[in-house]
Amino acid sequence: MELKTMKTRTGKSSSLHGLKMAALAIGTGLVLAGCAGNPPTEQFAVTESAVNSAVSAGGTEFAAVEMKAAQDKLKQAEIAMHDKKFDQAKTLAEQAEWDARVAERKAQAMKAEQSVKDSQKGVQELRQESQRTVQ
Repeated sequence: MELKTMKTRTGKSSSLHGLKMAALAIGTGLVLAGCAGNPPTEQFAVTESAVNSAVSAGGTEFAAVEMKAAQDKLKQAEIAMHDKKFDQAKTLAEQAEWDARVAERKAQAMKAEQSVKDSQKGVQELRQESQRTVQ
């Protein structure tokens, strides 16, 4: 008799547990759906700022491939945003941001390299000039 009572209690307990888990799953789904419904406007602002910084740093000249990737992904993100595909829009905007940051760093590195070359050329010219005046 005790065994039957315990089985009944365990059965009720697992049913209650199942209902709690189902309610938790539904609640989590609703929360996630609510988050998915929010446009990633903050990410877009960050991405646009990164793209503008990359352009200002000379990304279009010194890192054309990376700049094109950033600009293309930003356009794709805008289309996804328009279509209310907010998760896709956010992902594309994040990728565009990183492409823009790579372009900016590459442009800065290329400019620095060019400055070093110009400085070395200037030093070489000064050496040559000083040798001419000594002879």
